[in-house]
Amino acid sequence: MEHLPPPRCRIVGVLDDGAASLAPPALQALAEADLVIGARRTLALLEARISPEAERRELAGLGAVVEQIREAQARGQRCVLLATGDPLCHGIAGYLAMKLCLDAIEVLPNVSTIQLACARVGLVWQDLKIVSIHAKDAGEWLVGADPSHGLYALAQALRRHERLALLTSPANSPDRVARLLLAEGLGEDFQLAVAERLLLPDEKIHSGLSAAQAAEMRFAEPNVMLLWRHQARPRPVSFGLPDAAYEQRQPDKGLITKQEVRAVSLARLQLRADSIVWDIGAGSGSVGIEAARLCPEGHVWAIEKNEADVAIAGRNRASFGVANHTLVHGKAPEQLDGWADPDAVFIGGSGGELAELIALCLRRLRSGGWLVMNFVTLENLATATAALKEANVVWDVLQLQAARSKPILHMNRMAAENPVWIVCAQKAQVGS
Repeated sequence: MEHLPPPRCRIVGVLDDGAASLAPPALQALAEADLVIGARRTLALLEARISPEAERRELAGLGAVVEQIREAQARGQRCVLLATGDPLCHGIAGYLAMKLCLDAIEVLPNVSTIQLACARVGLVWQDLKIVSIHAKDAGEWLVGADPSHGLYALAQALRRHERLALLTSPANSPDRVARLLLAEGLGEDFQLAVAERLLLPDEKIHSGLSAAQAAEMRFAEPNVMLLWRHQARPRPVSFGLPDAAYEQRQPDKGLITKQEVRAVSLARLQLRADSIVWDIGAGSGSVGIEAARLCPEGHVWAIEKNEADVAIAGRNRASFGVANHTLVHGKAPEQLDGWADPDAVFIGGSGGELAELIALCLRRLRSGGWLVMNFVTLENLATATAALKEANVVWDVLQLQAARSKPILHMNRMAAENPVWIVCAQKAQVGS
């Protein structure tokens, strides 16, 4: 006898107006279901459309839902899972497809709340970047926060996109997002709209808000937030910036990795879009800031022991508009324990503990990662090469001495910069 496949679980997208938002196939699926799973409020909205004989179960954790669906299908029951809007847009359907396989589910999508919000505001939405902050309380955004912060992905997306739609939560609310914009210096770049309680009798749309206005407001739940730029997104140079672009220490100006040395050092770090980078002895911050711009999906941790230089590096970070850069005041190897293992490490200053620092960095480097160091003294060069020999890694030294043209009367001469040694070492690839 031929065995029929178990009935698919139908995942039905529901909006806050309940049955009025559902097409006939979704209503039929509800009427025929033996088991209906959903949030308490959604079950109540659709109670009249569910068969009296059907079992109702409240949504209680993703893992539990998977098991409930498997058990229902094993018994041959017709199962309906009630989701919100379009279940494949930051919804439960993607998770269930991964856990149960595509053949076990059928998605009956609805209009998403993002589509509805855009329709209310008149905002074209096909090029929107959708970001969900519908999670646990992330706390207020702090400039320089690392990827563990719940609003980190949003802070990066704001730098890289023209239009955004945010799925908010009671804690991670539109006013909190507005304060993030102000903290990151983006308050004048975006206009904001908040769509409150869509499709409910007390629906309200706030459009054309500034970040300063929204930061002081409170919005009814649930809501969707839209942001769009009214100033063009900057398209800055990412690599090889001139030294004059950075603030430097005064009066002894020049505590900066020079442009030519910086370019070669960054090239030797072998950065990728998602690289995790350490910048040790950050000085004015030039190497770390350019690394952050070259790694928009990664993160840079920078440390500097001189308090005045930390302030300068912080101002440089703000002026270049990077949000994937954490700067701390301290002396390496202090505080490095809490940083993610790096793909690349740059050492511009060591504070007198160079050999120990090299050993630590090589231990923490990911497989195939690069350690790049700059030295201007013979003593530090000797210490570094000895430490690398001790560590038994592949390394090389490049001496770089640039000369720049300078006017002399009506002519020009070449003025030599101090020589710099660029020392590079690669951690062995696992399995090589």
